[in-house]
Amino acid sequence: MVDAREEVCRDFAFPVMQWQARYENIYLLGTSIARPLISKVCLDVCREVGADAYAHGATGKGNDQCRFQLAAEALNPNVKIIAPWRMEKFRALFPGRTEMIAFCAAKNIPVKASVAKPYSSDENCLHISYEAGKLEDPAVCGVDIVDFGMTVSPQSAPDQVEQVTIGFEHGVPVLLNGQRKSALAMVEGLNTIAGRNGVGRIDIVENRFVGMKSRGVYEAPGMSALYAAHQQLEQLTLDRDLIHLRDRISPEVAEMVYYGFWYTAKMDALMSFIKTAQEPVTGEVSLGFYKGNILVYGRTSPNSLYDEAIASMEGGGSYNQTDAEGFLRIMGLPSRVQARVRHQRY
Repeated sequence: MVDAREEVCRDFAFPVMQWQARYENIYLLGTSIARPLISKVCLDVCREVGADAYAHGATGKGNDQCRFQLAAEALNPNVKIIAPWRMEKFRALFPGRTEMIAFCAAKNIPVKASVAKPYSSDENCLHISYEAGKLEDPAVCGVDIVDFGMTVSPQSAPDQVEQVTIGFEHGVPVLLNGQRKSALAMVEGLNTIAGRNGVGRIDIVENRFVGMKSRGVYEAPGMSALYAAHQQLEQLTLDRDLIHLRDRISPEVAEMVYYGFWYTAKMDALMSFIKTAQEPVTGEVSLGFYKGNILVYGRTSPNSLYDEAIASMEGGGSYNQTDAEGFLRIMGLPSRVQARVRHQRY
């Protein structure tokens, strides 16, 4: 058994969070980001024991087969990947989930999946995903089916706001309520706090890398809180053009993680970029959790670009409103020229 939880939080999930990467604007990539590390660890074990192959149980219909294999071959192009679900002989014995559950029960092999739970789940320290079974019908309410493991239902959450303060250094979350935390301790601490307040559930239909659509229910309370806090601190410390550039590239990063292209030159370059961009992202953000909602209570930073004297709507201050006249004359020049040639109806 290899415990890679600290590494997956520190070296994989946190850099992806700095990109504010969400697949199809929703999914926080909790499963996707763990797969390249799993492949790396498997290759480490292969090297230690002298093996030249490793097997995985990912289905031939899903994304994980891509993530495992693309990561492994990027690190060791000579490795042999054994994927039983892609073998006809194996599928003849176990056509699907039901037959596999029955086999495990007959052989007394302990697995979480059961006939009583009409779906499958995949859990790590970042999140839990639920799919398959009755969840394959997108018209069925997933919340009514799933027995959530990290979060209470928002309706059952406490009737008062629970507040936390998260401290960042160069874009990395390091303090929780004033206490310095390792990456894993940060995620686990927020999983507990945000989870008991019903934060971090999503239910989506997503587009798999292999081309089909799938339905998934996810819970990621700790990472949902970190994404929210990090974004608030960035708004305070990064300039407009840098934020907008990051936001344009972020969907590309999310796709690369989701598809399994982690160990690539392109990803290395993107991670170098975001590390530099995060230099000023230091400070604290106070959040409130209430029945599934994340409320922003405040944010502070020694690198804040917010100037109250400039931003104030009151009279005076250090911003001369007369300067806006020339600014708008210049910015409006193309529109005025076009209006003389291409008349707009109004």
